[in-house]
Amino acid sequence: MKGSDPHREPSPPIAPLPPIAGAGASEPTIERFLGDPTRSIEDWRWLWAGDESFPIRSHRGFLGRLVVFLKRFARPMVQAPQRDLWDRQRVFNLVLLEYLQRGEDVRKQVTEVHEHRINHLDAVYREGLNEIMQHNDALFSRVDQKLDFLRRETRTIWGRLGAALAIAEKGGLPAVVKAQEEHVYVELERRYRGTEDEIAERISRFLPNLEGLSEVLDLGCGRGEALAVLRGKGIAARGIDLSASMVAECHRKGLTAEVGDLLEYLAAAPEGRFGGIVSFHVIEHLPPQILDRLARLAWRALRPGGLLILETPNPLSLVVAARNFWLDPTHQRPVHPESLKLSLELAGFDPIERVDLRPFPEVERLPEIRVETVAAEQRALAFEINFLRDRVDDLLFGCQDYAILASKPA
Repeated sequence: MKGSDPHREPSPPIAPLPPIAGAGASEPTIERFLGDPTRSIEDWRWLWAGDESFPIRSHRGFLGRLVVFLKRFARPMVQAPQRDLWDRQRVFNLVLLEYLQRGEDVRKQVTEVHEHRINHLDAVYREGLNEIMQHNDALFSRVDQKLDFLRRETRTIWGRLGAALAIAEKGGLPAVVKAQEEHVYVELERRYRGTEDEIAERISRFLPNLEGLSEVLDLGCGRGEALAVLRGKGIAARGIDLSASMVAECHRKGLTAEVGDLLEYLAAAPEGRFGGIVSFHVIEHLPPQILDRLARLAWRALRPGGLLILETPNPLSLVVAARNFWLDPTHQRPVHPESLKLSLELAGFDPIERVDLRPFPEVERLPEIRVETVAAEQRALAFEINFLRDRVDDLLFGCQDYAILASKPA
């Protein structure tokens, strides 16, 4: 790049650009532009501002040295005619580098400002979120404390009310006594019968037996799970229950139900009015003589070919008969399926079918020996133990409920 033209005025000196903040600590050299060129703007500004020349070298021995000599000799003669154009290009490159550097500086400043703002907003967000979470935790803690207090107070009030009612029951207050009994009944339903969805799913298995029948009556309709399932399948149904609160729940769901005594309702119904009568977990609340009367009145209220479905806890399972059945203190006694079938036969039903429902989960049943893991000489004993295990398991567990499906002859 060095050289001079005696007939051309010298180019004006180029003002050096200000140094780049944070530029490389080492002084630039021409070696940085050989091979893979440098990417540093400062290095390129050093090259053009200093009008540095690239060295002419060769590694080819004598021939190479000859080529180097010829190139060095010819360089000034080649540069002289192009010096003015070269200087203009050099000035343009330096101006371009200056604008590039200014753009880089602006980019860095904008980036720093944005990073600062983002960091500030993130800190504010995290601080605010932490404050909100702490406030919410404190609020929920206070709400839980209030709810616990209200639960304790409610239990205390109901306990005192129950004690007062027990004392005043003989002297009157029948409506208040009835309200207290209703509360107990509703709580028993909620705790031990299961959720409404669970009960509805269990009832749905009887839909194939009830489809195509005329109006169905639900004895002891409770919260209306069966009525809702029947309505969902387009089957006309109505319910009867002693609990005013349960009937009110049915009305809230848009179901047809009324408060009344089951036997009185059946006795007053026209003969052959219903195509089907169902009752889920009701007969275990009735004394034996009332159950016999219920069977006869149900036969009378059904049309020829009508169907009676009675579901109740299964006393053939010792776990049910000795433990689960007595969770509900309003239960009178377990109803043996054979005695129930006899009552229905004497009332005139035929045929009568028993269906076992809700087997216990496998995790609650007795474990079985895996015969394939037993030595060959002990497998006969393992089979005998499993046989006894099956008998004991059926006696202890079996199914939790059963249902009787009894038809009135056509």
